[in-house]
Amino acid sequence: MKKSLPAEARDIEELKKQVREITWYHRIDLGNGIITPGTDNSPKKLRTLGFPQSLTGKTVLDVGAWDGFFSFEAERRGAARVLATDSFCWGQGGETTKEGFALARRVLGSKVEDLNIDVLELSREKVGTFDVVLFLGILYHMRHPLLALEHVASVTKEQLIVETVVDCLHSRRPVIAFYPKEELANDPSNWCGPSPSAVIAMLQTVGFRRVEVAANYRPFVFRLGRALYYHHKFGYPFLSMLRTCRMVFHAWK
Repeated sequence: MKKSLPAEARDIEELKKQVREITWYHRIDLGNGIITPGTDNSPKKLRTLGFPQSLTGKTVLDVGAWDGFFSFEAERRGAARVLATDSFCWGQGGETTKEGFALARRVLGSKVEDLNIDVLELSREKVGTFDVVLFLGILYHMRHPLLALEHVASVTKEQLIVETVVDCLHSRRPVIAFYPKEELANDPSNWCGPSPSAVIAMLQTVGFRRVEVAANYRPFVFRLGRALYYHHKFGYPFLSMLRTCRMVFHAWK
């Protein structure tokens, strides 16, 4: 006679089944050896963000939270309140849903709040203000990047952390590359590639007094290897991958 699994083991197997049924972007450690199979190496990205080691007592807003890795990390680092917002990746236009966020929050026993809201709808009246705001991997998806930063700035009390694709890397002038079709990574949701100086200038324009580069773009040899890899593996346009990279900016009011 075949023995049935203990209740705890059955629960773990059921959780594994639920994880397999969801398309993940973030890699979130749910415990018991279960890590969500996201395409984004979220723990590695975390190390490049210059994330405050302690957020004790802080309020945090995670704009474009998707599966919520950085929301849950902010909570783990002591934030008194965390609000995760998204719209596109929670089923309002994108192909993904909110299921990953909901499952991870339940399994982690998290108190992170959530709100379906577009970036351009953010305001003090609708969400309040937050000590620390995360704007990670969102700016280059904006058709109106300066307007988006105005809305994000309006709800930031102290610090904003921006992670974004940058283009025109060696331009001293603040310029923005426009992608009207699928020029960047064959993805029509990628609209713009600001130069590093443009990101800094936009942040200053919307009211941040101090802006610092927390993670700079990679050297040419790195970008060349990456461009070749993504071109041959995924068919991404070679030149767009070669001339772009990702950077992290910290801005303070």
